[in-house]
Amino acid sequence: MKKKGRQAFKKHYLIFVAACLAAAFLTAEFRGSLSFSTIRSYELNLNPSEAPPPSQRKSIAWEDILLNIAEHDTSSSRELSEQIKKNAIEQSKKGNPMFGRTRGAFSGLINAVSSGSIVVSAVAAVTSITGSENLGIFLLILIGELGFFLFWFFIQNTYPVIVRRIFMEGMNYSRVTPQRFLFLLRIKKWLKASRIMFVRYILYTLWCLTIAGIFIKRYSYFMVPYIAAENPDMSGRQAVTLSKTIMQGHKWECFVMELSFIGWQFLGLITFGLFNVLYTNPYKTAVFTQYYAQVRAIAKEKELPGTELLNDTWLYETPPASLIEEKYADVIAVMKKPVDETGGLTGWRAFLARNFGVLFFAREKEKQYERRQASWVKYQELMDDADGRAYPVRLYPIPEEQRRMLVDSLNYMRRYSVWSLIVIYLGLAIFGWLWEVALHLITYGTFVNRGALQGPWLPIYGLGSVLILTVLARLRRHPVLEFCTAIVLCGFLEYMTSVFMEFTTGGKKWWDYSGYFLNLNGRISAEGLLAFGIGGIAVVYVLAPLIDNIVNRISMKILRPVCIAVASVYLVDFIYSQFYPNTGSGITDIYAKIETCDAYAAGPEHPYGINIYAGIVQEYKL
Repeated sequence: MKKKGRQAFKKHYLIFVAACLAAAFLTAEFRGSLSFSTIRSYELNLNPSEAPPPSQRKSIAWEDILLNIAEHDTSSSRELSEQIKKNAIEQSKKGNPMFGRTRGAFSGLINAVSSGSIVVSAVAAVTSITGSENLGIFLLILIGELGFFLFWFFIQNTYPVIVRRIFMEGMNYSRVTPQRFLFLLRIKKWLKASRIMFVRYILYTLWCLTIAGIFIKRYSYFMVPYIAAENPDMSGRQAVTLSKTIMQGHKWECFVMELSFIGWQFLGLITFGLFNVLYTNPYKTAVFTQYYAQVRAIAKEKELPGTELLNDTWLYETPPASLIEEKYADVIAVMKKPVDETGGLTGWRAFLARNFGVLFFAREKEKQYERRQASWVKYQELMDDADGRAYPVRLYPIPEEQRRMLVDSLNYMRRYSVWSLIVIYLGLAIFGWLWEVALHLITYGTFVNRGALQGPWLPIYGLGSVLILTVLARLRRHPVLEFCTAIVLCGFLEYMTSVFMEFTTGGKKWWDYSGYFLNLNGRISAEGLLAFGIGGIAVVYVLAPLIDNIVNRISMKILRPVCIAVASVYLVDFIYSQFYPNTGSGITDIYAKIETCDAYAAGPEHPYGINIYAGIVQEYKL
């Protein structure tokens, strides 16, 4: 069993390690494996007599804030949290400017959590609703406890079932896809699995009140998560009873099996859990998965009561080719078609289609190609099943939820015509302008035409979207890689755009992320790049296909003149604005610039320089 476990572990190393690492982070299992990452600050190691007062600490002082709240002194708690926040902000200004704490959602979140003001605000909000501070504190504690219970019940309590399912599919197949983390959601049995594990937890907790029960019932209920992973469509009592039945006569054997890993656990201990994360936890789980398969087979052979519920045959056997051909006929038909990334195109048109996903004129041959690509996207995640490399989900006794028609229509591997790209560019440039205007209107209560152009568009939104669609076209089959590269591409685009606009407008800064947490020279920030990455994924896999579907329904007699007219107006505005850019109060980041004035006291060596300060005085008449 250990040999088979090692083979499966070697074959699926990355996803097995990832599954166990996620369990450790969620504290669902392997709780001691992350001790190597625990870092205690210097202040926490001080003797109580040497520790500074709470208001002067830069680290979390929640214990003092909660103590004040418990003593019904919310005003003192608020003052304390504000003082801690102020100290942290002052410290960030003296340190590396990229770790700003004064602006942005990330900074606000970090400040709120590190200072404890999030707790104070929650208490104040509940108190204002209930009209009683005591009742407010009680309700807040009750809500917090309920939140912790729900997280434990649905995530920590249930996640071991997901882990077992991934390891069980890895026994007999060469590929386990990340989609299997959503196994319980796709068959709509997450709640049932949670109930099964909850019943196990309650019964074992009660048995722990007896000395014998701590050891005996641990191994009686040992197979419950494996049983739930194979068939979550049963009651908690059925799963627990079946585990007891299967483990009858095997409890001592299972105990000895656990003892055989004591050497590996010792290596984990001396490496502060690191070895457990990278090897012991997934290896041990892989071996016990083999052990479950063995005791399950013995129980099925003896026809023990309840074993008929263990009906997922193809976890342990390879289905015959005839059955696969019957269930996956449509997928196999798509797979048998020759892969042609050009769709019959040649020359420069084939080059653009293959590398950038751009198509100038959609003829019938190209339309047929698009239909083949749509089929490929629809059946992509089933191709490994049909090829025999992954578990055949269509043969699972509980049918998985079918994808909706809308999802099937979002063929993200399509090629875009010039007209679609123009519509996407202008449409998202206008959307970006509306977004920023609305944001400024809500924040400051005034309407401002944002951006350097005179018209209602912000080119960086449209250009970033089109570049992600074209430059990263070959990465669309890999969403994670697409997300990461979209962040890099948009970060480079935003940084260079900032440099170019500043250079062409005489040193004027059009935006400034100084004070944002994780910013680079005030030109880009982690917060903005994360938004660009999420937006890029939305554009590639949802928005652009939807827009292209709409464009393809419009008659070319209407589409062409409208696109040409709007694009012409945009180009005229773009050229005109190079000589007469849109400027004035609110166009750029006002508060970032005003904050720069405060830094003038730092002298000429300040990175913003005197010229910027003089420009602010002239522009805003400060």
